Amino acid sequence: MKPRRIDAIALVGPTASGKSAAALALAQALEVHGGAEIISMDSALVYRGMDVGTAKPDATERAQVPHHLIDILDPGGHYSAADFVRDAGRLIAEISARGKTPVLVGGTLLYLKALLDGLHDMPPADTQVRAAIQQRADQLGWPALHAQLKAVDPVTAQRLAPNDSQRIGRALEVWTVSGQTLSSFHLTARAQSHEWHIPVLSLEPASRAWLHDRIALRFDAMLAAGFLEEVRALRTRGELHPQLPSMRCVGYRQAWQGLEQGWSEAEIRERGIFATRQLAKRQLTWLRSMPSRQVLAADAPDATLQVQQAGLQALQSER
Repeated sequence: MKPRRIDAIALVGPTASGKSAAALALAQALEVHGGAEIISMDSALVYRGMDVGTAKPDATERAQVPHHLIDILDPGGHYSAADFVRDAGRLIAEISARGKTPVLVGGTLLYLKALLDGLHDMPPADTQVRAAIQQRADQLGWPALHAQLKAVDPVTAQRLAPNDSQRIGRALEVWTVSGQTLSSFHLTARAQSHEWHIPVLSLEPASRAWLHDRIALRFDAMLAAGFLEEVRALRTRGELHPQLPSMRCVGYRQAWQGLEQGWSEAEIRERGIFATRQLAKRQLTWLRSMPSRQVLAADAPDATLQVQQAGLQALQSER
C-alpha cells in the first residue's frame, strides 16, 4: 500500500532546545521539494510588542521563510487552543495548495495535542466542587482520591500518579459536574478530530545541564537586548495586567512582578531562569507521553542535520 501523503511536519521540543534555528534549516532543506512555510505553535509569539522576551524570530529570519501566527494579536487579547486548531487547519490547506510543506514549530504542546487529538467539550471549572474535592484531599490524602477516581474512571486513573493533585482533582471535578468520565471526553474529541498525518520531530537533549545552560544564556541575552525595557513599556499601557495570558508567559510574569515589587535585576534573572527551567521540565514530561514522536538529540553536534534528514525522510516516505 502506498504511504499516505503527510499534511505537515511538526518540530517540537522544550524551550531553548534550538527549534527556531532547526526549523529554518529544515525549511531550506525542503526547497528541493517545493519549499516550506512555518506555522508558529507558540502561545507567546502571537502577541505584538512582545519580541525580546519571547525570542521571536527577527525580520531577517522571517524574510528567509514565510512565518505564520506571529504578531496576530494585541497582548490584551486571548488566543486559545481552539483558535490555533482553526487557524492552523486553514494555513495547512493554504500552504499545501501553494505546493509547499507546512512546518509546525513550537513548544506549546497543548496546541499540537488539540490539533492531532481534537477538542473536547468538557464542563468549565466549578470552584465549589473543586473546593470540596480539595477539602476531601486535605482529610484523606491524594492517594485516597486517586483510588476513588480509579473506581469511576480507571482509564484516567491508570495514567496518573497517586499524588498528581491537579489532574486527579480535575478528573474528579469533571465526573462530579457532568456524570461523565474525563477519558470519555477525550475519546469523543478523538472521534471528532480531523485525521491529520503529521510526523512529529522532537528535539530533546540527552543532558539536562546542557539545556539549563542554554536557558540561562538565552535569558541573559534577552536582558542585554532590553527585555526589562520591553516589559516596562507594556506596563505603561495601563490596560494590561498580570492576570492576562500574555503577561503570564514565562519570563514576563517574573519581570512584571519584579518591577512591581522592586526586585533587583539579578533577582528577576534568577526567578526568570528558574521558571523557564520548570517550563522545560513540564514540556519534556508532556513529550514523553507522545510515543509516536521521533526523538532527535538537541545537544548533538549534528542536531540541525538530523532534523533536516528526518524531515526529508518523512517527505520521501510518501512518494
